[in-house]
Amino acid sequence: MTERITPLRQRMIDDMKLRNMAALTQTAYVRSVKNFSAFFRRSPDKLNFEDVRTYQLHLVSRGLQPQTINQIICALRFFYAITLGKPEAKTQLPPARRADALPAVLSPEEVSRFLNAVADLKHRAAFATIYAAGLRVSEVSELAVGDIDSGRMVIHIRQGKGSKDRFVMLSE
Repeated sequence: MTERITPLRQRMIDDMKLRNMAALTQTAYVRSVKNFSAFFRRSPDKLNFEDVRTYQLHLVSRGLQPQTINQIICALRFFYAITLGKPEAKTQLPPARRADALPAVLSPEEVSRFLNAVADLKHRAAFATIYAAGLRVSEVSELAVGDIDSGRMVIHIRQGKGSKDRFVMLSE
């Protein structure tokens, strides 16, 4: 059974398409607004910022992580600010504060031991590139020889996260 799309939901979807948002982001945003609306059993355009605050407290009480809550709040901010034309949503709906966790940093000896443990030369080069340039595995797997500019000491990453191109410094 297909779900009927309301004019309000269609407007939000159209707003996201106009801004070239990724399909998965669109799906997550629509789901977030739908769940928010279902929580109160009312259309989301009939709910206010105080209702969002109540919902945010509910999400915290359920034990959701800050990054999950932030995705939901971003969806609601988009809905209120863009789809409903209430720009004050940006200030009225603050994101949850994330914990400042420090990343694990390997010592030079640990990095050397790890790279020396990789027998295949191609794999070792990929791991060294990932580590030295801070790349994602998907970005390294798409690299071509032409993407490495040793004259300028940069690597051209094509269609990385968010389908964006970028340059990263090439480690000596």
